[in-house]
Amino acid sequence: MNLAVNLFRTSIGRKFLMAVTGIVLILFVVGHLVGNLQVFEHPDRINGYAHFLQSLGPTLWLVRIGLLVCAVIHVWAATVLTIEDRRARGGQGYRVKHWLQATLASRYMRWTGYVVLAFILYHLAQFTLGSVQTATFKENLPRYTMTTDYRVLGLVAVHAGTPVLDVRTMVIRGFENRLVALFYIFAVGLLSLHLLHGAESLFQTLGWRNARWSRGLRAVVTICCLAYFLGNLAIPGAVLMGKLTTEAPPAVAAR
Repeated sequence: MNLAVNLFRTSIGRKFLMAVTGIVLILFVVGHLVGNLQVFEHPDRINGYAHFLQSLGPTLWLVRIGLLVCAVIHVWAATVLTIEDRRARGGQGYRVKHWLQATLASRYMRWTGYVVLAFILYHLAQFTLGSVQTATFKENLPRYTMTTDYRVLGLVAVHAGTPVLDVRTMVIRGFENRLVALFYIFAVGLLSLHLLHGAESLFQTLGWRNARWSRGLRAVVTICCLAYFLGNLAIPGAVLMGKLTTEAPPAVAAR
């Protein structure tokens, strides 16, 4: 009990909470990207994947609630630590010298976090809850019939012939709106900046960073964040350029 109290009441505890919840959220956004990139494959892939997730029922909602709790704790800890830091400096901002030495990602870490949180809530409302879709769109949700089995760990999770929601078409239609696509690209760019500084801070907090390999760590983190941004950029970018459409889906890959 004392350990749990210390995690929330001490600066060290709050930094540890930020690091642990940060790891969970990083794993989620990477896994989310990998799942979304299936949109470039045959419709069976992403539609089967989405149907499998929905079939998890209460388990999926437990995961969603867990991720939401992690996000709330992460934002809360960051906000409290920022307030404490300002109070320790008498309410003054960073000196010019320190501000110039800081990276772009670290200067706007807190604000990128708030924008990213707003983006995640909107993204969930658009593609998971469907609350920002028009009434006409909701009444005419595209359907799809699986042509092959969708497998998870070698086991059939969705059988061929199963009628499922056409998530691939929904994603493409969503990004055909130029404002939505540009907002998505902008938000993902901020998220990538947030991850750039956050990942380094995470290693620092957990004691996994030292002077010997800090430069190499920054290079690896930068490359990973750039790859993450480009991976997310590929989907709305391909839709806007007409390279990814609902017509003429690619052939089923050989198993």
